[in-house]
Amino acid sequence: MKDKIHKTNAARHLDDLHIPYELVAYDVNEADLSAVHVAQSVGENIEQVYKTLVLKGDKTGFFVCVIPGAAELDLKAAARVSGNKSCEMLHVKDLMPVTGYIRGGCSPLGMKKDFPTYIHEDCLLWDFIYVSAGKRGLQIKINPQHLIQACKAKTPALIS
Repeated sequence: MKDKIHKTNAARHLDDLHIPYELVAYDVNEADLSAVHVAQSVGENIEQVYKTLVLKGDKTGFFVCVIPGAAELDLKAAARVSGNKSCEMLHVKDLMPVTGYIRGGCSPLGMKKDFPTYIHEDCLLWDFIYVSAGKRGLQIKINPQHLIQACKAKTPALIS
């Protein structure tokens, strides 16, 4: 019998919207919180495991970018699509107060507030992708169209 997985705010948000998803548990390596490690742990292609990044723009304030796990965010593209001249990554120490999540467990769903969200356009190439379920050791497997709907996200190009 498998251990019971406790629902997170992200999962409850999807339940409230009647959006189908699957919770997938994995073993956490505190020394390696990377999406690459997550992909290996859940046995999936790294292109389908997305990481959630929180940024602060010079004009709009906080916003969220969700990109393929092995990719690097193009800060100029992120600033442009979010209506900013410049932006910077949120400091790790500010992640919990702003989002309610910790590093390695930040979901684009169920944050303390609804922030503008941008999911890299490549998500649409897949039948499903993985994003954090809001805690380390738990991912949400979801159809990207459903994630876009749940986050009210736009899908621009975000990586170089």
